[in-house]
Amino acid sequence: MPGGASQNPTLESLASTFPLTFPVPTPTTHHDLVTTKDLHREEDLLRNPFSFRHWWTAIQNLKEASAEELKAEGPSDLSPDVAALLGPLSSPASRKSLQRQVYLYEATLTQFPSSFKLWKSYLLTRMSFVLGKRVHKKKAGGRKKFPEMREALEDEQEDQEQWEGGVDGVVGWEEWRLLVATFERALMWLPRVSSAILPRLWLMYLSIFNHPFCPPQISHTHARRTFDRALRTLPPSLHGRIWARYLLWAEAKGGATTVAVYRRYLLVDPSITERYTAILLAPSNPDPRPLEAAKLLLSLARKASRGEYTSPEGKSPYQLLGEFLDVVEQYAEEVGLDVTDTDDSNEKLAKAAEDEAATRQLQESAGADGKLIRFAGPAVSAKDGKAVSAYDADEDPRNLRKLNIEDIVRKDGLDVYKDQAGRLWTGLATFWVKRAEFERAKVTFERGLASVLTIRDFTQIFDAYAEFSESLISALMESLANPDDDEDEDDIRETEQELDTKMKEFEELMDRRPFLVNDVLLRRNPNDVQEWEKRVALWGENDEKVAETYTEALATVSPRKATANFHRLYINFAKFYEEGGTKGEAEADLDSARKILDKATKVNFKTVDELAEVWCEWAEMEIRHENYDEAIRVMQRAAVVPKNTKVNYFDHALSVQARLFKSLKLWSFYVDLEESLGTVETAKAVYDKILDLRIANAQIIVNYAAFLEENKYYEESFKVYERGTELFTFPVSFEIWNIYLAKFIKRYGGSKIERARDLFEQALEKCPPKHCKPIFLMYATYEEEHGLAKRAMSIYDRATGAVADEDKFEIFTIYIAKATSNYGLPATRPIYERALEILPDKQTAEMCLRFASMERKLGEIDRARAIYAHASQFCDPRVHPKFWQEWNSFEIETGSEDTFREMLRIKRSVQAQFNTEASYLAAQMAAKQNGQETEAEPAAPADAMAAAERQAAGGAKAPAFVSAKQSTNVRLEEAERPPAAAAGNEDEIHISDDEDD
Repeated sequence: MPGGASQNPTLESLASTFPLTFPVPTPTTHHDLVTTKDLHREEDLLRNPFSFRHWWTAIQNLKEASAEELKAEGPSDLSPDVAALLGPLSSPASRKSLQRQVYLYEATLTQFPSSFKLWKSYLLTRMSFVLGKRVHKKKAGGRKKFPEMREALEDEQEDQEQWEGGVDGVVGWEEWRLLVATFERALMWLPRVSSAILPRLWLMYLSIFNHPFCPPQISHTHARRTFDRALRTLPPSLHGRIWARYLLWAEAKGGATTVAVYRRYLLVDPSITERYTAILLAPSNPDPRPLEAAKLLLSLARKASRGEYTSPEGKSPYQLLGEFLDVVEQYAEEVGLDVTDTDDSNEKLAKAAEDEAATRQLQESAGADGKLIRFAGPAVSAKDGKAVSAYDADEDPRNLRKLNIEDIVRKDGLDVYKDQAGRLWTGLATFWVKRAEFERAKVTFERGLASVLTIRDFTQIFDAYAEFSESLISALMESLANPDDDEDEDDIRETEQELDTKMKEFEELMDRRPFLVNDVLLRRNPNDVQEWEKRVALWGENDEKVAETYTEALATVSPRKATANFHRLYINFAKFYEEGGTKGEAEADLDSARKILDKATKVNFKTVDELAEVWCEWAEMEIRHENYDEAIRVMQRAAVVPKNTKVNYFDHALSVQARLFKSLKLWSFYVDLEESLGTVETAKAVYDKILDLRIANAQIIVNYAAFLEENKYYEESFKVYERGTELFTFPVSFEIWNIYLAKFIKRYGGSKIERARDLFEQALEKCPPKHCKPIFLMYATYEEEHGLAKRAMSIYDRATGAVADEDKFEIFTIYIAKATSNYGLPATRPIYERALEILPDKQTAEMCLRFASMERKLGEIDRARAIYAHASQFCDPRVHPKFWQEWNSFEIETGSEDTFREMLRIKRSVQAQFNTEASYLAAQMAAKQNGQETEAEPAAPADAMAAAERQAAGGAKAPAFVSAKQSTNVRLEEAERPPAAAAGNEDEIHISDDEDD
């Protein structure tokens, strides 16, 4: 068993084992490199020194033999910690294998020093003994040939080499150094290989710098210089593969190395600037650089807004500016200027803007001999001819000057993204809060509230403002609750006063919220009348502020752009003075109210009705104060008719004052005022003006006539009705005729029959069919009461042909009733016959039933039967079962067997006529709508006759048939008919053969 000293060797004893491969082991220096088994190989190589195949076969055989020896070797007697330090070289067999393979590779390279295959195999072999076993990852899919750097970094990070084990960098420093020297020799011997092979050698070389056991002497400065040499050696088209590893290596090292490497790359490709800023501000970064990150984000936001930059992550210019604001809020002290420097910078910027404007104006006006002088413009790029932007220290990450956040937010934020004002103002105020500049933050919040145009932005700023005020109050209260030991009474008293001040300001802020919201809405649309009314209501009983608000509103709102009811502002303002303020405690100031309304009458409103309502309100105000004459004078001023009355009321090119005389609302109020306060003559004059201007409606005609009738001017009222019937056509004149005729009949009764008849004829002359029924009925009623019954019947007869189809049945019903009462039942026959000719099929059946009932009353059985037969063609048995039941009852009561059979035959033929699928479905739907179920088909005639014979033989009493004494028009059936089948289809139609003859 080995001793304890051999189990726990010291670090120096482990390091003394190395180097194993320097100088290069040979059989003369290491006698055990070549055994008796290897003599045949050595002799073969001596005989074929220039055969690559022989050398390559020898190398492969040696590798296989070494692998077998390592497998056959027993467990190591070293402790796990020591074995981990030595890695793959922890066993004597592995160390001996390394020396043998190095000896053979070096001997081969003396013969083939420019073979890439040999060098690659040699380097991989030495890497396996120094770095350990490589972990091969499974790859899914392929990779882009030339990916963007952001994607290349992600892919490279996933595919980065990983190793198991490896020689410790301190213990095996010599072997690490010799591995690097071997790579340098390979690069020296392979300077002219193809561009597709050379990057692989560099990538293999660079991969060792990411090994966790790589010594610092190699993985820092030497690694950086090696990356730089690779970039200088390779063509630019292959730099992307090197930069991906270079950037990942720089991120792993951190500090100034990361900054230097990323700054170099961003000069070439700024697409990964966002990744760089994330690295600068990462929580794991011990030395964050917020100023540099803020300047980079600001530069990206400005370039993106100009279209010079597109974010690889799909971020918009505003999102980039938002990230800039996040950095500003988080690192306010490191990024932005303080209050004093900000004010100085703002003054300089304002002065520079004035100088630039003056220079531009001078250049625009400069000239010589009438010709403009051409000044040199800004510098342009030699590539695309575009103007090159001037140097800006705010975008230079190397410049340590802090940023003027107010100017940046105003120029790059508020002037560009007006719909995001809430976030921008809040970010600026938060910046001042983080710098403990509370007064400046308060001023910023107030400026934001006074400039935003949307409720969303206002809510965002107001909530942040309120939260800021609450946090200040909470801090002061906590300071009073837990005072410091060094605070005296004066300090505590000052803190209490400051707390009272902040509490008062916070309460005022909460009270101002409705006014601030109203300000936002009025800034968005200063012509919003409803918001001005709300503004007035917010002031409540403060008369001075109410008057100021009304005055400001009337001066601000544009009449042509105002929302609805702009005239109500003038009217309400006048009522404010009329009622003595909001409380009504002051004296009524009618003069001021009149001045306001007079000013309103000169405003060019959107519609004429608004101006007319102003005049009407003015007159009503005078009436409320019993100035009746003044009210009439006001309406006289409003209703002045110009010389040219041929003005289109709907011509918006004209002012509303020019079209006011055609406002029916104005004239209606004026005439009501004259009826109440004026004389009959003045009222008549106003009505006549309305009619002359041809702006009257039917209600004006009715009102005028009613007014004259009340004042006993009956004939003049009738003239007004007649004038109205001339002005209007049907259906409007229909209502006027109804009222006119009723009034005339009520007034004169039967004293002026001929005149009344003329009026009725005039009314019916142009009356459409759907409106003439009431006039005909009124005409006929008048003739019955005051004229001749014969004329009344003729009027009814005219009505049957003049009214609409849906009214004809009712007219015939009335006509028949009147004829029956005047001339008896026989006189109605021609009326019935005419009705059957005129009425539609749906109503013919009902009229036939009435006609047949009348004939039965007169004892005309044959005529009634003929009427039933005529009506049967319109009555489907499934839709009109009532008709067939009535005919069936009629035949049982008054008919014979022959007539009953004829009725059944007709029923079958009618049913066959309607027996189609469409008619059957229609019948079913009609029966359901009427609340009736479709009845089954009646039994065959033989069954009906058998039932009748059974009743005659001794069954229940039933009406008997009248025996036939002579032949009828109905063909006789055969004397004997075979009985029907016991079980048959009830819906089947039975038609005998002899009936078809």
